[in-house]
Amino acid sequence: MGEIKTKRFDEPDETISLPNMIGQIVVLGETYISRTVGQPGWRWSIDVKPLAGTEWCQYHHQGVVLSGQMHIMTAEGAQRTIGPGEAYDIPPGHDAWIVGDEPGIAIEFQGVRGWGKPNAVGERILATLMFTDIVGSTAMVARLGDAAWKELLARHYGRVRLELDRFRGYEIKTTGDGFLAIFDGTARAVRCAAAICQVSRQDGIEVRAGVHAGEVEQHTDTVHGVAVHVTARVAAQAGPGEVLASASTVSLLEGSGLSFSDAGEHELKGIEGRRHLYRLSSDQSVGGEEAT
Repeated sequence: MGEIKTKRFDEPDETISLPNMIGQIVVLGETYISRTVGQPGWRWSIDVKPLAGTEWCQYHHQGVVLSGQMHIMTAEGAQRTIGPGEAYDIPPGHDAWIVGDEPGIAIEFQGVRGWGKPNAVGERILATLMFTDIVGSTAMVARLGDAAWKELLARHYGRVRLELDRFRGYEIKTTGDGFLAIFDGTARAVRCAAAICQVSRQDGIEVRAGVHAGEVEQHTDTVHGVAVHVTARVAAQAGPGEVLASASTVSLLEGSGLSFSDAGEHELKGIEGRRHLYRLSSDQSVGGEEAT
């Protein structure tokens, strides 16, 4: 029988101490959950920005406010005040601050790991990257008009982020109508790419995706390196609804149950040499594998 596990925030696995804010983090399995208490006057751009080294907070936060009020402003100018009993989903690229004279207390279960820590510089890691792109987006904008396209794109962003959370992917950035994400599991990255292609069809959108495993230079909010460019170029070779993977990706998937067909060798723009690519079989099931 499965074991029921509990932990107390008063006995945290990790504590974050920042000016005007304390965060207590517990870890259940691979899920990080935090209880943060922000004092009146706390503001991310004042108290955390110097530590993070980024213009905006680049973490995707999900949680619920228990008491006090917190105001959010995104880089695009959207604003909202969140109060007690409200659950929230805050995309990367935002500022936040406590409103009023009452401390703001929140429980978060997304955007916890690594938040409030110095930006790691120059650390190279082996990771799996996924790049997605909407096929024919220019024609869709022309057909729908700007307002309808923005609404459709926002809905697509929401669907993609749900799949990223489901398969434990970390959003690096959006690229107009695409996503770059990083995973610590290669099979999850491939399954996530396939799931995104599937759910996007609910909105009449066809997505192509590329997956590549390689070394990147990791910072808190982004990654750099040739592997990033390779991933984008692999995606560019895919057709509507297709997931293409590099040879290095497929070599890490023994025993995963995923199957591929040979997609041949390709010259990738700006990348030296020809690369062998593989196409994920269209009959692959992506459900129920997110936690493996």
